[in-house]
Formats: sequence, structure tokens, C-alpha cells
Amino acid sequence: MGDILYLDHAATSPFRPEAREAFLRAVDMGGNASSVHSLGRKAKLILEEARNDILSGVGAVGIGGLVFTSGGTEANALALHQANGYDYTVVSAGEHDSIYGAVSGAVIAALKASGEIDLAALETLLERDGRPFVSIMLANNETGVINDVACAASLIHARGGWLHVDAVQALGKIAIDFAALSADSMAISAHKIGGGQGVGALVYNRDHTPKALITGSGQELGMRAGTENIAGIAAFAAALKACHKTSDDLCSAQNSVEAALKSLGVTILGQEAARVPGILYIAQADWASNLQLIHMDMAGICVSSGSACSSGKVKASRVVINMGRPDLADKGLRISTGWTTKAEDWQRFYDVWSKGYEVYLKRHAKELV
Repeated sequence: MGDILYLDHAATSPFRPEAREAFLRAVDMGGNASSVHSLGRKAKLILEEARNDILSGVGAVGIGGLVFTSGGTEANALALHQANGYDYTVVSAGEHDSIYGAVSGAVIAALKASGEIDLAALETLLERDGRPFVSIMLANNETGVINDVACAASLIHARGGWLHVDAVQALGKIAIDFAALSADSMAISAHKIGGGQGVGALVYNRDHTPKALITGSGQELGMRAGTENIAGIAAFAAALKACHKTSDDLCSAQNSVEAALKSLGVTILGQEAARVPGILYIAQADWASNLQLIHMDMAGICVSSGSACSSGKVKASRVVINMGRPDLADKGLRISTGWTTKAEDWQRFYDVWSKGYEVYLKRHAKELV
């Protein structure tokens, strides 16, 4: 089988060396950031330096604050907790399950066939009376499609609303400027960029300080109770600093593989829209997702059928259905690259996938006629 090829960074990216080093330094030091003795003060310094580094890394210095959480899901839940002060809630049809799980009775804003939020449809939804709370992804976790968040923000703020942005999959893949997005809050997570699992953050505009979801003590300026994960937070900041622009070689390799796949009749979901580098969602109408996954896994290649937040299940993609392609919703495969990926890995993926499809067609030729 050879070496395992990991192409599932959108699910979780392996711990970066820089993050591991920062994590171990903090673990070895010890100390609780709420303690007033010398080790407590050192832990507090690590915490605040990490907070400032992350705020700087997402363009929020001067206008934003940051609450550390246990991950992107909690950050989204904390943001949606603020919807209680608004008259109605709108979420895009492409949102992560953690958004849908944090709110009930939301109005759904449609997607275009390209996978982007339909801004004209959103504008129509916002014509009702009252102030809206709106949640829109920056980059979709399955297709990588980038939404025009800044344009949506102008529509939402004209109605006195709050815009929350789930930027978990965008972090580390594209430059994020919180100020330019004009968002009121933004969720990010460490493990998507090689910073370790169990740490995330909600960035917020200081004019919209969030009310705590988890209460009981005064950590994080009273916005999130519980002892901070100092080592994990240090690793998060170190991983973000280590993120670099995706190399031209890697982008070129992805583009070449996309072209080769299209020549085989494969559908690239979201190909009409701007996408983050390193996420490719393909679908082949006559080859089920679960069979593709089994074939790739047996060849030593780790990919997924979409969102990793489905308890290990392979199920039809809600995002693909909402893009108007229910026929492909259980035929997809997501390939996602990261800091461990080499340009030649794309070719290995293509060789294994295309060979598997060729064999599959031969075996099922009569059924597919």
C-alpha cells in the first residue's frame, strides 16, 4: 500500500511543528492564568500574547476582541446565542451543522447553483420588519466556495442587524481581514490549520460584545467561564503565524488534476465561483461516495465525503442538495490539502481515483447501460 497520503486537512490538519513546540513550552511551564503568583502571571502573558497575535492575524487589531473557546462549534454557538436579542434569524443554506444546531426557527437564505449565497434572495428576506441576526460562511467546508461577506454585511447593517461569519475553513487558506468583512463576530478554529484540536475562538467587534453562553466564573472578561487551555491557545497562535500562502506549484497541481477529472466527466462542485485553495469537491453520478471512500482508503489515501461532523457516517450532502444537485448529493468526494501536502500528491490522488473508476465501470458496465 505504501505510505498513507493524508488529503483530509479540512477535517483536521496534523499538528504543526511550530504548534507542538509552543504547546510543550506552555505545558512545561504550568500555571493558571487566573492565579496572581508568578507562574499565573506567566500563563496570563502567554494567553494575552496569543490573543493579540491571533487578532493581528485576522485583521482585527483595534476594532475587535477575542473569546477563546473549545473549538469552532462552541464559537458558533456563542455567536448564535446573541440572536436572542434580535427579531429574527437568517442562516444561509450552506452553513455548517454547528450553526443549524445552535438555532431553531431560522429563515434559510438560498444558495445559487455555484454554491454562493444568493444575495438577491437574502435582500428580499431582509425586507421584513425588525432587526435580523444573520450567519454566513466565509468559505464552505465542503466545496471551498467563498461568499461575498462584505456585500452581505452592508445589506444586514442597513437593517440594524448582526452578521456572524463562520471562517473556520477560510482561516489559513486565504487572507482574512475582519475589518474589511464588516462582520460583527467571526468563528475560527485551531485544528484546521495544524494548531491542535479542542481550541477555537470567537472574534467580535467591540461595539457588539457577546453575552456569555457558558457562565460561572470570570475568565475571558466574563464572556466564557472555565479555565483557559493555555497550551492549546499557545499552539493555536503559533500555527496561525506559521500559515503561508499556498504555493503556486500546489495550486498548479490542483488545477491540472481538476482539468483531468473534468475530461472524465467528473463534476467539480462550485467551479463557477471563487474557491479557497486546497479544497476540491468532486462528484461522479454513477459512483457512490461510500464506494469511492473505500477504494481510496484501501489505496492508502485519506479523503472524505464532505463535512467531518457527522459521527463517521457517509450521508447525502445537504450543501450539494441546496446547490440544486440532489442527484450528486451522495456521489461526492472532498479532497483537502494542507501544510504536509506536496504537489505530486495531487497526481497520486488522480492516478488512484481514475484507476478505481475505470475498474468500477468495467465491473458494472451492464448495470450502467
